[in-house]
Amino acid sequence: MVDLSKMDKHSIGKCFDYSVLPKDTQEEAIRKGCREAIAYNCAAFYCSTPYYLPVVVEELEGSDVLPACGVSFPFGATTGLVKAFEAEQAYKLGARAIDTTMNIGALKDKKYDVVKQELDDFKKAAGDALTKCILDVCFLTDEEIQTGCKLITEAGIDYAKSSTGQFEGPTMEQVLIMREAVKGTNTRLKVAGVKFPRPQNAYVFLRAGVDLIGTRAAVQIIDAFDQMREIGVIPPFEG
Repeated sequence: MVDLSKMDKHSIGKCFDYSVLPKDTQEEAIRKGCREAIAYNCAAFYCSTPYYLPVVVEELEGSDVLPACGVSFPFGATTGLVKAFEAEQAYKLGARAIDTTMNIGALKDKKYDVVKQELDDFKKAAGDALTKCILDVCFLTDEEIQTGCKLITEAGIDYAKSSTGQFEGPTMEQVLIMREAVKGTNTRLKVAGVKFPRPQNAYVFLRAGVDLIGTRAAVQIIDAFDQMREIGVIPPFEG
């Protein structure tokens, strides 16, 4: 769990994966985003597909910001073989954090063996990269969220992620269900699709036990750090 009382504006950057999503997918936006991710000390910089990974790797060289991308983004409806191939290709192109999207249809149809096999194959194909599986909880019942998280933990995926950010983001209630579902496992919790006002909501999610926030608004949220501490959303600094 993130202890915000130990964080300052620089260190808080490691709680954020900075992303540039499909609507912004041009090389200039990717390069600018990479430079901002370094300046704000983010954990990773995400492009939406492996296509721009060579650019991301080039821009992030010499920094500790992880090159990252999504596969089967944002719908997760392609075959497991394709997901695994994309993950393997992304790793070879330099991705050191890779997100996949769970096959929501298979989950809702209770075809858990299909979901589990896809996750196992994805994990293997991603090598030693950090792996994250997106649920898009806005389409799921509470029970389906719990089951999806259980399948993620069983596959040894590093993070259960709430949303792609392309649809409606999670409610606090849904995030708390995820938190309980991964408790006691090695799987951590990532939230994306943070709603407005983004700074307040992002920091409240971190206070609720989320380990990472994935967002295109990382700069805005981190810039609001001192204000959030001043008004009490973030606890006082304890060193």
